[in-house]
Amino acid sequence: MAPLTYQVDAGVAWVTMDDGKVNALSPELLAALHGAVERAAAEELPLVLRGREGVFSAGFDLKVLTGGDRTASADLLKSGFTLAERLLAHPAPTVVVCTGHAIAMGLFTLLSGDYRIGVSGPFRITANEVAIGMTLPRSAIELCHYRLLPGYLDRAVVLAEVFDPRSAVDAGILDIVVDPDDLEPSLRATLDRMGTLQMAAHRATKLRVREQLLTGLRAAIEADDADLRRAIGT
Repeated sequence: MAPLTYQVDAGVAWVTMDDGKVNALSPELLAALHGAVERAAAEELPLVLRGREGVFSAGFDLKVLTGGDRTASADLLKSGFTLAERLLAHPAPTVVVCTGHAIAMGLFTLLSGDYRIGVSGPFRITANEVAIGMTLPRSAIELCHYRLLPGYLDRAVVLAEVFDPRSAVDAGILDIVVDPDDLEPSLRATLDRMGTLQMAAHRATKLRVREQLLTGLRAAIEADDADLRRAIGT
């Protein structure tokens, strides 16, 4: 099964991750995501990114991230957060649909959408790095500073709190939560509303609003990468 599908419908690029498992962000899936976002950007299309039923993404592929090839691990980390940067700077509106669990880089990818819709259910939404013995990358902290509401940053990243979709709205991770049966109507209504925007103004305003974030995120990506490359002597 292909890990990702790209379809244009009614002037919207629909990107769906489905590796048949937990949508672990492997080098192959990340490369496909980069290609999809680049294609939608070239065509200046609004973009919807979603996962499979019950899972948005469980984060980086741990076989690569914690495997013996430290260069591959560094490449994976940089690819993931560069994808987040691309989504944040996309020239048209983006909607990320949290179809289930969103963990670690899955959560950070979710935070990179202009509008974030969650599906109700017994799902875990968490930055679990501290809980599994990993120091959070600077890049992730930049994203969390931008999105999380006051009082939730420490709970989410320092204490690795686990949110469900409803409490994720309170934290600023999601904008709304809908029942599964209401997802498609809600998504269509959101896209219709976004379709009334003047796209040149949307693009210019987005970049102006996020100028500080994007500058900080790029610097954080380079700093994280430099740390890892020094550690492996490259």
